[in-house]
Amino acid sequence: MEERGIARFPRPVYGRIPNFEGAARAAERLKELPAWKEARVVKANPDSPQRPVRRLALEQGKVVYMAVPRLREERCFLELGPKRLKGAEDQASSIKGAFRYGRLVAPEEMTKVDLIVAGSVGVNEEGGRVGKAGGYSDLEYAIGREFGTVDETIKTLTTVHPIQVVPHQIEMLRHDFPLDYIVTPEGIIETGHCYPKPEGIYWEELDEEKIQAIPVLRKLKEQKQI
Repeated sequence: MEERGIARFPRPVYGRIPNFEGAARAAERLKELPAWKEARVVKANPDSPQRPVRRLALEQGKVVYMAVPRLREERCFLELGPKRLKGAEDQASSIKGAFRYGRLVAPEEMTKVDLIVAGSVGVNEEGGRVGKAGGYSDLEYAIGREFGTVDETIKTLTTVHPIQVVPHQIEMLRHDFPLDYIVTPEGIIETGHCYPKPEGIYWEELDEEKIQAIPVLRKLKEQKQI
């Protein structure tokens, strides 16, 4: 992406969900997608290339949930709703603006989600996805399953540049959620994937250091007496 001149701020793109030329056009494509049209509550990642998606959702009066970076708070999601914005949809679509205009909520305080938007480094047309290797998007999905705000019927999508749609196999582990749709500036790919969606948190795959670093995981572990 850097070599071909399609990477956009923030740069360099290494170690992050890369912003790309045409991100706003990709967001506009969502207007064609029935799953987007029907969604009233959207969970979206906080990364730069999906800011146009968050802005579109807010402009259309949808409720948007964004995770607090690294889930570092017990109230680990920001809720952005039309009643709180009053014309500030563009500002609220940024991370800084989301903290200003949104309210922090715990998972049990969230409304049921209708659609999930994820950031991606690479994807394939079979619904495989690679993020930036922190595992937080998958954890957010799993936390949603634990609290009932996410279920197996909810559609998942990403917006990417066509160069990020790769022709090779992507290994999908059981905690990885697959993509139902890949949206690029040129169009929408329905993956028709056959991967099962994670059923919740797989505790045996988390190390104790990560559990202790994330308040909601510590609380859940205590409640479940794991």
